[in-house]
Amino acid sequence: MTLRLVSFMLVLCVAGTMTAGTARAEGPVPKSTELPQTLTLDEALRIFHERGLELLIAEANVRNAEGAVKIAGAVPNPGMSATWGKAFTYTPNDPSCGWGGGAGYGPAPNAAPGNYAKCGSWSWNVTVSDNAALEDTLSGKRDLRQKVARNALAAAKMSRVDADRTLTFQVKAAYLQVAQAVLGLKFAQAVADSNVTLLEKVRVWLREGKSGITDADVARMETQKSESDQALDTARETLRQARVGLAFLLGVRGEVPDFDVDTHVLDYRVPSGLADATEVGLLRAAFSHRPDLVAAGYNLYSAEAQLSLIKRQRFPDVAVSLGYTGGGLGSAQYGGSGTNAPSAEPTFIFGVSGTLPIFYQLQGETRQAEAAVDTNALQQAVTTKQVVTDVDTAYVAFVTTQKLVNRMERGEPEGKVRPILQSAKVALDITRLQWERGAASLTDFLLALQTYIAIKVEYNADLTNYWTAVYELEEAVGTELHQ
Repeated sequence: MTLRLVSFMLVLCVAGTMTAGTARAEGPVPKSTELPQTLTLDEALRIFHERGLELLIAEANVRNAEGAVKIAGAVPNPGMSATWGKAFTYTPNDPSCGWGGGAGYGPAPNAAPGNYAKCGSWSWNVTVSDNAALEDTLSGKRDLRQKVARNALAAAKMSRVDADRTLTFQVKAAYLQVAQAVLGLKFAQAVADSNVTLLEKVRVWLREGKSGITDADVARMETQKSESDQALDTARETLRQARVGLAFLLGVRGEVPDFDVDTHVLDYRVPSGLADATEVGLLRAAFSHRPDLVAAGYNLYSAEAQLSLIKRQRFPDVAVSLGYTGGGLGSAQYGGSGTNAPSAEPTFIFGVSGTLPIFYQLQGETRQAEAAVDTNALQQAVTTKQVVTDVDTAYVAFVTTQKLVNRMERGEPEGKVRPILQSAKVALDITRLQWERGAASLTDFLLALQTYIAIKVEYNADLTNYWTAVYELEEAVGTELHQ
């Protein structure tokens, strides 16, 4: 019976080990992302949520916390021990169950059937212990461990949401940089092509002897043309760097293609979620939605539960055991003689075991847990302060960049001053006509051209900064504002 029980327990252990050790069929690292020829912002966000490595790491941390919850709630497996022994010096006094008339060699002729099992020299013992499972549950230690782990899991989930929040902003900001770089390259190409035409026109005018055209004018146009070529090469480099930065966030681990993006994402408009927004209202929304602030709260709850658990663990673990001893070695009635010949009737044993907390009562662990509670409380305050700073900074940037774009596109209120873009373009067109008719110098025209180029580049940057501020405000509040 004992051998069968031991064999059954071994089979259960092996089966459980094989089940727990089953390997996952798929690896954790996804294949390198292949980007489409034209990448929209929505498509970029979809790819990021599917293949963004940083987000996958955050998800792995959540699964790790889920495993910790299972560990915390696990009931200790029972322990079992079995012994089998033989007394070599034992001699029974009962002649009816002796061997060879009590000599220990061969059975006695008058041995009673079955008596050898009662007074033989073999014995065995089986003991089963709960490994303190009962005390662990009744004392509340298991519940406290689960409370610690569940709050840590909730914090990990919020950290995953927070990683989504911050990384989504990075993807949006990187996409805006690519869109700005595309517009910058197109504008630089147009300026460079225009300067080639103007340089050729000035050279023709010089050969034809047009009034007011000198070698100095040709030299100035050559300089302007070379500068536009410089700007064109810089724009190509900027676009390439922006594409690589966005591809990195999207999980591309090979060659980055020269993909296109939708530049209309930079078109100016006010999102519905920000049409009537105030800083106070956005701050209230941030306190309700910021996942890092929620995660800080869960971390504090977990630390407080850990402190309660440490205090509860001062009560020692008490294991309950049940045992049974059987076999020969004589009976209480007949006894026996020998150096190890006590009486050994079948015996049922109940026992408890544990440690006595005399010299150490977890003072160090208690001190650490108290420090963890204080640290998490302070961290929650720091996070609250960070939320206020983020919302304030993003809101100021949104209001400021909105004014800059409005001044570029719409001018001053009540039409007192034309939009900057319009004014620069009108000045350039008029000066160019005057220069071609001889009413203005080449220097005047180049100054107007350079001013318009600078204004156009600044306008593209203002649009990018405006939408970056919008997405940064979404990140600071922790909710979608752009619709």
